Amino acid sequence: MKNLKQLKVFLFLALIAVACNTGLNIFNYNDEVKLGAQFDKQIRRDTKEYPIYRKNPQVKNYIVNRIFNNVLSSPEIKMRKVYHYQLELIDNDKILNAFAVPGGYVYIYTGLIKYLDSEAALAGVIGHEIAHVERRHATQRITQAYGLQILASIALGNNPSQTSQIVANLLSGLTLLANSRDAEDEADEYSIKFLKNSRYYPGSVKFFFEKLRDEGKISKDRSALATFLSTHPDPIARIKTTEERLRAMHIPIKTWRSTGKGIYKKEYRQNVLNKMR
Repeated sequence: MKNLKQLKVFLFLALIAVACNTGLNIFNYNDEVKLGAQFDKQIRRDTKEYPIYRKNPQVKNYIVNRIFNNVLSSPEIKMRKVYHYQLELIDNDKILNAFAVPGGYVYIYTGLIKYLDSEAALAGVIGHEIAHVERRHATQRITQAYGLQILASIALGNNPSQTSQIVANLLSGLTLLANSRDAEDEADEYSIKFLKNSRYYPGSVKFFFEKLRDEGKISKDRSALATFLSTHPDPIARIKTTEERLRAMHIPIKTWRSTGKGIYKKEYRQNVLNKMR
């Protein structure tokens, strides 16, 4: 009987080992919501690394109500009623980045918000981060990194109490939360799909990369871009891929310098940039 039990455990672990190397996900949707809440709690607790922006509440209210909620209303976003989608601003002007954790929590650094110059550009970033959540990229990465460890504990009848430690490790530099090239590409693709049903230009996910390129920032070693460039695929290639997708969808090509319908530069300047000074 003992040998049979050991055999079952061995076969179970072998199956999980295969699963963890084939892109499967050991987390269900409720797990992701609970995990995301733990991430959010840890982020809010670490005020030195992740200081929450509180200088002008009108800025966050505008971004959430005007931009975030508009993107979130897209019928292409299937998990609105399951995940606890919410947006928070991290008060750090030196970092041009944004990230999302499981369960619908999206975080954007003030450095990125101040660098962008239109609502459309920020909407493109938001759509990209929501796509990471919808496509469950973070928990796929966690499965690859920790799945066997967690499930081995379950199989042996132990309580996987290491969850808090895992959350802390993942937030340490966000290295394990960094998405693969394929995941970043998929998030860009879905940002277009989400924004196609919004008030914003669908291809604005590339505006940030175009501005970096045109201002010569991509090739320079700048601390503001260090984290972003170390965890994201080549921005130039992402511009090209986005434009190929737009052409395939018969959507006119616009750039970060464009004005007119779907861009909202003036509104962004008046309601976001001017109020963050």
